[in-house]
Amino acid sequence: MPLTRFSGLLTDPRIRAAYAEGAGIYRIVPAGVAVPQAVEELQHLVRWAVDTGTPLVPRGAGSGMPGGNVGPGVIVDLSQAFHRVAPDWSRRTVWAGASVTWADVNDAARPFGLRLPPDPSSGAFATSGGMVATNAAGPRSLQYGSVRGWVEAVQIVTADGEARTVSRGGGAGSWRLAPDARHLVTHGFPKTRKNSSGYALDRFAESGDELDLLIGSEGTLAFITAVQWRLAPLPPHVAGAALGFTSLEAVGAAVHNLVALNPSAVELLDRTFLAWAGHARARLPEGPDVLLLVEFERDTPATARGAVGDAVRALKALATHVETAVDKRGLERLWAMRKLASPALARLPDTRRSLQVVEDGCVPLEGLTSYIAGIRATADLHGIPVAIFGHAGDGHVHVNALPDTTGREWQEALAGLFRDVTDLLIRLGGTPSGEHGDGRLRAGVLERVYGPEVVALCRDLKRVHDPRSILNPGVIIPSADWAPLAELKVGPDRAPMPDDIATRLREIERTAGWATPKLELARPSGHPTPDT
Repeated sequence: MPLTRFSGLLTDPRIRAAYAEGAGIYRIVPAGVAVPQAVEELQHLVRWAVDTGTPLVPRGAGSGMPGGNVGPGVIVDLSQAFHRVAPDWSRRTVWAGASVTWADVNDAARPFGLRLPPDPSSGAFATSGGMVATNAAGPRSLQYGSVRGWVEAVQIVTADGEARTVSRGGGAGSWRLAPDARHLVTHGFPKTRKNSSGYALDRFAESGDELDLLIGSEGTLAFITAVQWRLAPLPPHVAGAALGFTSLEAVGAAVHNLVALNPSAVELLDRTFLAWAGHARARLPEGPDVLLLVEFERDTPATARGAVGDAVRALKALATHVETAVDKRGLERLWAMRKLASPALARLPDTRRSLQVVEDGCVPLEGLTSYIAGIRATADLHGIPVAIFGHAGDGHVHVNALPDTTGREWQEALAGLFRDVTDLLIRLGGTPSGEHGDGRLRAGVLERVYGPEVVALCRDLKRVHDPRSILNPGVIIPSADWAPLAELKVGPDRAPMPDDIATRLREIERTAGWATPKLELARPSGHPTPDT
């Protein structure tokens, strides 16, 4: 691979090491790194990649979990430029460069009484480009859906280096679904409330918009350089409650009742998470098998409080713990319990690493409790502790596996967990990704979810948009040697890197410091030795 022919490429070993990890399970040292500062530089890079056959891996903050932000090719860091923010408040829209975060958008919109409603938990550092690339969602997707419904247009650089704008209602572009394929897609996709797995052929079949193919495509069809977001008014009043239950059967009935009351969010903290909350446990109620956090957005304080009252009355025979919050401050206190999830798990000792191998499954709502029960049983079978939490109102469950990496055969047990939970998910008619995308981790699962005919359509879509397969190869469309649990960031076979960089990457993981420019990690600190 003639990397030295491109003047903007960084190939210093320390810089490459700094980009070898993201928030997920992998450590893959890239061949090089590029940090374009403008669209024209990105176009030049793409044309060079086509000429040389060099794979490019688009990357924002690096907070994505399934491995779409790491790879053996050239990492293209879009987080250090593309900062444009161009609002049209009267029309409730804003153009945001690829590196502009969810928090940036909302900070700009709040003084005008507006917001971007989908709210990924990583919103402090999740970039606009990254959110569109994965069709990100969050706790309030129950009411507002994923980001797909809030994207008006994107600016892209295609796999041949062309810069163009793709807008809602702008047509199908260069790829079409034949009538027989349209029927196949309409009936073959999982009937889940959320789905960020594969290409959104079902949404494309409905809309006929190329935009729907690009949203959720994880940088495999084009680079996203800017996003036009549609905004909504801030909610006038909110209230909520924390409800504890002693059985999954009660949880299933409770979620059904709560969803009927039109909440903005219904979040789940399973006993497996509550047991790992550690030092923060004092804030959590004792005893529940599952804790549900419910939130209501309403036009007046009285109707918000009334919705909470309706929920409590409807569930008084099921809930063993009830705590209400009828104002914003009280609600923030309740939500602090949900926000414990990632920090509590990231601060576990290095011998008990949090590995997200089955972390984003979404099932039809009627299968939620069966899915949770099956995950618990499978984790027990393989001897791997797990922490389960997620978006109950959508049937969407996050799972962090917590193996003891000093033990024997933990990697085999992890592989067994991946295999068996995937089998469970498919039996329940679910999708392997509700909001994070497939990345490298789940790419090889798609044929089992959608069937070979739909995956063949996905391959054709990829071929038309990226005939040289330079854009994030191995993501969504699996490589021939797909091995989901190879190249882990932990274990005896992990790729070596300087100790100081490994330590800094671990600190970013512990503190969710993904906004840290990765080039800063490569600056020398003492005299590092190989991390082996």
